[in-house]
Amino acid sequence: MLYWLGVAAFALAILISVSLHEAGHMITAKRFGMKVTRYFVGFGPTVFSFRRGETEYGLKAIPLGGFCKIVGMTPQDDDVAPEDQPRAMWRFPVWKRTIVMSAGSITHFLLAIVATWIAAFTFGLQNTSYPTTTALQLKERPVIDAPACVWAGTAPAGATADNCKPGVNGAIAGPAYAAGIRDGDLITNVGGTPITTYGDLVNKIRSLPAGKVAFEYSRDGVPGKAEVNLVSAERAAITDESDDAKTTTVSIAAIGWDDPSIPGIIKYNVASAVPATFDYSWYLVENTFEAMKRIPDKIPALWHSITGDERDPNTPISVVGASRLGGEALANGVPQLFLTIFISLNVFIGIFNLLPLLPLDGGHIAIAWYERVRSWLYARLKKPDPGRVDYYKLMPVTYAVILIGGAFTLLTVTADIVNPITIFNR
Repeated sequence: MLYWLGVAAFALAILISVSLHEAGHMITAKRFGMKVTRYFVGFGPTVFSFRRGETEYGLKAIPLGGFCKIVGMTPQDDDVAPEDQPRAMWRFPVWKRTIVMSAGSITHFLLAIVATWIAAFTFGLQNTSYPTTTALQLKERPVIDAPACVWAGTAPAGATADNCKPGVNGAIAGPAYAAGIRDGDLITNVGGTPITTYGDLVNKIRSLPAGKVAFEYSRDGVPGKAEVNLVSAERAAITDESDDAKTTTVSIAAIGWDDPSIPGIIKYNVASAVPATFDYSWYLVENTFEAMKRIPDKIPALWHSITGDERDPNTPISVVGASRLGGEALANGVPQLFLTIFISLNVFIGIFNLLPLLPLDGGHIAIAWYERVRSWLYARLKKPDPGRVDYYKLMPVTYAVILIGGAFTLLTVTADIVNPITIFNR
């Protein structure tokens, strides 16, 4: 039951964020004097609607997004009444149109920033610049140190690798070593979650309960799998990153190898959470661009996951898949993961929507600035202004983008239904 409540809660959170995206367009358009005739949440048949001033607000039956209608977005719009021509969007200065069209993505970024700030002083944020030992100095890659013996709980005073003996002073056989993992192995996946940095590795392990979890690794370029029995251990938690930071210990799941003096997650106070929020947000932006560059390479794996192959956890997911992961997070008592997925998805939607392709907002922005630059060049060359871009000539490209985007969405949704990515073994 908690799983399905989590799925519904995540889907609702995304619907609200998309609705606020459209509200961003509407509010900025109205502020500049453009005419907005409709603002609806959802698509399909109208459930109810009401009018306030010149705008109709309402709810549609299919809760898969929303829209707002701004009069005269392009010069080719043929539904602009004569009295509304002066308020047509395309007649406004390019900087105003840029603000209106980018307001949706800005809304997603603001949601992500606020959610990150809240996470920073409630659950803590991943330590993205996780310090490493000499054995791990490989561009912060998740290269593991797997000793044969480790201490569960708190290591005794003077504990070293040399005096560690399983069964003595709380020492146990190293969980990673016992599972077949060795020093220098590159961890690529933990519990279905792709691992790219050492911080990812520590953050993921500490988010899991003690017990068995699947690991994937690479040793000298050869992939391998192992089931590691995570143990309960005392590890450091930093409550504030300021100079007067106080280090405390918390009981978490561990693999036995991580330095107990270094936190994988840092918890901040309300003030110190502000700079940490922007640092973490930039980390997400960089990783989002990297993930987007890899999307074309993952399409074959998506298709194969539908036709019977094991689902590659590095493949893209849809809102359906993200909602399922959100449900898993709540069902397993990890609300911080629910919030992390919500933050990451908002960053992705915000960036994706600014790509310079029609019908995305970024496509409209790119055309507006192309027109502006072209008019400036023609004026310098003392030639007549060529006027506005003919959107009808761009329709084949627009339809191609819609077709490819629709096919990709259908592919990811199908994969998320038929063969979903899971974080926890349910």
